[in-house]
Amino acid sequence: MIVLSIDSATESASCAVLSDEKLLGEINLNDKKQHSVVLMPMVDNLLKSLKLTIKDIDGFVVSKGPGSFTGLRIGMSMVKGLSQGTNKPFVSVSSLDALAFNMAYSHGLICPIIDALRDNVYTALYCFEDGKINRLTDYMALHIDELINIVKEHNKTSIFVGDAVGKFKEKLNESLNKVYFAPSHLNIVKASSLGELGINLLSSGNYDDLYTSAPIYLRKPQAEREYEKKMGIKNE
Repeated sequence: MIVLSIDSATESASCAVLSDEKLLGEINLNDKKQHSVVLMPMVDNLLKSLKLTIKDIDGFVVSKGPGSFTGLRIGMSMVKGLSQGTNKPFVSVSSLDALAFNMAYSHGLICPIIDALRDNVYTALYCFEDGKINRLTDYMALHIDELINIVKEHNKTSIFVGDAVGKFKEKLNESLNKVYFAPSHLNIVKASSLGELGINLLSSGNYDDLYTSAPIYLRKPQAEREYEKKMGIKNE
């Protein structure tokens, strides 16, 4: 099986082509480029470099978030279009799952954090056991102080990974004992990690539905939240 994997959940953009045995190729851009501009050329260049066409792809993997609302919609729309156009299946995988998988075989608590602005993060807690990543909590959007309190309750060595690490590294170091941080090249959602998780789903026939599959948002778009605040609309 040959799989094309695409991530557009955060400021970085990533695409990869994998087979059952190995990573064939990957392109990562982390320079705040518009996903609508760079994603398709990235995929086209990668396939050309590998001397493949879209017809050679057996399935697709896309990030379902959480992350950037616009970025997620771009990636999901692109993969759904490719899936429908080629009549090949696709699956969606959480960007947090992929970040956690970047730290496979780590001991202790794995905590991916994606910047959600205003000192908030998208996160979940994981551990690596029996050769696989296990998610211990729901996907969450919360203030960094809330996350610190949750991590303290587990009382374990913790490792943080994600684009919010640089923003909160000093605070996490001051607030937690036995805390470690991923190297910078692993702090982006890699399409290769996303694809390795997704290829297992595709191999088992656990496909997403073209019409009902949707991103994980966790929060309303900022424009909608500001409108509700202006109009005095309270959320339950």
